[in-house]
Amino acid sequence: MAEKVTIATVARHARVSRQTVSNVLNAPHIVREETRQRVQEAISALGYRASQAARQMRTGRSRLIAVRIEPTRDGINGSVLDRFLHGLTETAEAAGYRTMLYTASDTEREITTYDDLLSAYDLDGFVLTGTDHGDPRTAWLADRGVAFVTFGRPWDDPAAHPWVDVDGAAGTAQATDHLLAHGHRRIGFLGWPAGSGVGDDRRSGWRAALRAAGVDPAGLDRETEDSIAEGERSMRDLLSGAEPPTAVVCASDSLALGALQAVRAAGVEAAVVGFDDTPVAAAIGLTSVSQPLGEAAARCVDLLTAVLDGHQQTPAPVLLQPSLVRRHTA
Repeated sequence: MAEKVTIATVARHARVSRQTVSNVLNAPHIVREETRQRVQEAISALGYRASQAARQMRTGRSRLIAVRIEPTRDGINGSVLDRFLHGLTETAEAAGYRTMLYTASDTEREITTYDDLLSAYDLDGFVLTGTDHGDPRTAWLADRGVAFVTFGRPWDDPAAHPWVDVDGAAGTAQATDHLLAHGHRRIGFLGWPAGSGVGDDRRSGWRAALRAAGVDPAGLDRETEDSIAEGERSMRDLLSGAEPPTAVVCASDSLALGALQAVRAAGVEAAVVGFDDTPVAAAIGLTSVSQPLGEAAARCVDLLTAVLDGHQQTPAPVLLQPSLVRRHTA
């Protein structure tokens, strides 16, 4: 009969203490990268499998975190969250956590789902996505002492809870500066209706970049719902003006795809820039602002484990910088 592989077996194989092996399994962030890698290699080589029940009794944790899958829309922007979820799942697993996915069609149903999940499972915490003004989800979790972090900042109070976000204003400003550098002056913007935290942030970067260049943005902005059809309609409206734009920055790749359709149908030349750098953008040669989604997911896990380990009640927020991916459309 093969000898049972234990923590002590792994420790001897990796030439470390049993406590170090335990730390790699339960609190990997406190172990040096080189040591952690050596222990992980020993675990893989020996086929060691930790007892989840024993680990939970020892640490008081389930090592289980939950995150929502967004409803599908046009098949374009949904891929953004897919990439984030892949990164979150992989990073959480490396830190010794499993990820539970759930669905909810709106905020009210999501809060109901929190209650159901916390009643049925011993969850350690949540990663929330898509924050907005007056977000009731964060208030509900905070009132009940449930650990969470958000991918998206708390727009009303930046110090309210731990968060990771991407600087959308910096992204659209970078896109606008790129167009200005290529000689464009009348640069339009297709964005979402005012009041959206993310949407207003992206619009503000475009507006600030134009004003810094001495260009008045008045009349170049259109507000619409996020879809290809609405992007096309809004771009047609911009192009029908007395002084149509020669370029447009969009708050999403869906709006940008619609704008491209309007430009081609009108038979005019106009540069188009999207936001999110989705696979569709790469496939059609759309210039787009790319978010570091893998890094965002990893930092969410870092912040959540810091809260769970009791190191910080409110770890410092993380604001990541996007980058412009230049292709054929601008």
